[in-house]
Amino acid sequence: MQSLRPPSPPGQPAPAPCSTAPELHIASMVVHAAPRRLGDVRGAILAIGGAEIHGASETGKLVVTLEAPSTEAMLTQIAEIQRLDGVLASALVYQHSDTLAAMNEEIDDVHGS
Repeated sequence: MQSLRPPSPPGQPAPAPCSTAPELHIASMVVHAAPRRLGDVRGAILAIGGAEIHGASETGKLVVTLEAPSTEAMLTQIAEIQRLDGVLASALVYQHSDTLAAMNEEIDDVHGS
């Protein structure tokens, strides 16, 4: 099988194969469900791996956070929530992604304590 990568210029080493470090993607969203379907929507969201509900109102608004290992997995979770029967609307509020190593780095306290 032939390589699809162009050859390296003479005298230069071949580029290292691309390896990606494990990532963590975090997002928060507000989900608006039909009040009469709130219990069903809530249960369906909690059944999604990496999903948590942090608040809910009687009018059907839910504050949801999601964690996923990749962009594709995050988009799948968001789309799954948006397609739930009883969901009227959703809005992505925050999204962050970084390597697991960077997410686990300890940050010094500004006050030195």
